[in-house]
Amino acid sequence: MFDWLQRLRPTPRTIDPDLWRATRAAVPWLSALDDARATRLESLAARFLHEKAITPVGELRLDPQQRCTLAALCCLPLLEFGARGLRGWSQLIVYPDAFRVNRSHVDAAGVLHEWEDELIGEAWDAGPVILSWADVAADCDDPRAGFCVAVHEIAHKLDVLDGVLDGTPPLPSAWQRGWARDFQQAFDALAADVDAGRETAIDGYAAEAPEEFFAVASEYHFSDPATLRAAMPKVAAHLERFYGASPFA
Repeated sequence: MFDWLQRLRPTPRTIDPDLWRATRAAVPWLSALDDARATRLESLAARFLHEKAITPVGELRLDPQQRCTLAALCCLPLLEFGARGLRGWSQLIVYPDAFRVNRSHVDAAGVLHEWEDELIGEAWDAGPVILSWADVAADCDDPRAGFCVAVHEIAHKLDVLDGVLDGTPPLPSAWQRGWARDFQQAFDALAADVDAGRETAIDGYAAEAPEEFFAVASEYHFSDPATLRAAMPKVAAHLERFYGASPFA
């Protein structure tokens, strides 16, 4: 009877302390966190490792510290939002490097267009998150360059939690109105600069669509908050409220 009850108990959601210390020391965003936020992130990362399948592709092998790194980076945007940000998907697929995907689109004239994209990350609306390990490692090697592919893809997952991928995650209604207004204004200004060929403070890829603007701005919040604050102070303020202070603030 006792053995049966033991099997019914959930697996403890903990990370080996030595593994967490090594991971925190090796990942710049984690080592820059104060102890209270690092403890909160540890709890989220432990839950991630318990609930999500991390599936390496091809010959890629991930050791425990690499898996812990992936979990921690995916949970970094959830420090304020909480574990509900993990809902709706169950798998993290990790390629050794950038990967190719086939795309197709039927235009207004009924003509089918097919092409191939090379990606470093992707988040399916109701499916897995996909990351390139080489690019995750590159982000960790140069953490203040404005890039963090794991944050980018988790921002998409947060965005779609309200059922629409539109650059606005679930928010209280009053905040959502202000967010939508300020993000739309900043997006329109960035898109105008990109269309005119002007140099932009943040990566011009953010002008592709409102959802990409949110995801790219999220990367800057975590990796280059000073540039984001100088270029788009209202967007930066919303993201600081949503994500908490950047580790590099």
